[in-house]
Amino acid sequence: MKPVLPPPVRRISVGGAPTVAEPAAGGPAAAEAPATGPAGSIAARSSAQSPVAAAVERMRIESVWLAYGERWVVRDVTLPVRQGEVLALIGASGSGKTTLLRALNRLTEVTASASRAGRITLDGEEIGDMEATDLRRRVSMVFQQPNPFPMSIFENVAYALREERSSDRSWLRARRRDLRPQVIDALRRAGLYEEVADDLNHPALRLSGGQQQRLCIARALAAGPEVLLLDEPCSALDPISTATIEQLIVSLRESVAIVIVTHNLQQAFRVADHVAFMHLGELVEYGSSEQVFDRPLKQRTRDYISGAFG
Repeated sequence: MKPVLPPPVRRISVGGAPTVAEPAAGGPAAAEAPATGPAGSIAARSSAQSPVAAAVERMRIESVWLAYGERWVVRDVTLPVRQGEVLALIGASGSGKTTLLRALNRLTEVTASASRAGRITLDGEEIGDMEATDLRRRVSMVFQQPNPFPMSIFENVAYALREERSSDRSWLRARRRDLRPQVIDALRRAGLYEEVADDLNHPALRLSGGQQQRLCIARALAAGPEVLLLDEPCSALDPISTATIEQLIVSLRESVAIVIVTHNLQQAFRVADHVAFMHLGELVEYGSSEQVFDRPLKQRTRDYISGAFG
């Protein structure tokens, strides 16, 4: 049997860089560009979108390749992840979106055959040189299916607080009244507190699906992350819960960098400031939401957005 060799470590130099599309400047050309976005035009953007302060880069994905065994599933991707923006990863199933997302806090390492080349940095530091649990406190992930712990609403959030400060034994024994302000703050940031304030001892598993997902977001926020990763967070939810979480995502982008994987083009159009379209592991196009949806530069992007494949 042919021996399986690992991919090159950290960096791979290849010819050509991904197309980086900057937001189009206003003017006659922009005004005449056809509106091809999923909602019809830029005017259809969610009213929840509002200007924020200048974005600050928190993570950088630089010439990243990801493989399972000998099969490369992400090929030479370069992207910034900025606080003050929502970055949406879109593309058909199997395009490498979730694998790339999971690599941002090293969850791909759970799979023994996984390997990476290229650099992923958090505030300039290579994440491979960081202790994994510390990285995952700073880069938190919320999964497709809500996964609250089988305990009360309060204890779900308090658990994250205790874990964040696990090296401090006094925090492990902290009383509810000491943790209550931080628990309430996390629930407020996740847009859930007003709905559950009367009974924080209510079992988390008895909440609705949308409430459970917001509780998971509150639990992630309790650790004070710099980056929040969302893997199809609304795919199992009803339209009303989806709208609530979309508004939450937009409101959180000022305080934390957000990366969301979604198959829902309308959702990406509503919540994202920048969009990265991936196909067969490659980054095909990256740019502002308005540019990618209304004036895509690549034919593959136009085909995907128009529904020709996917």
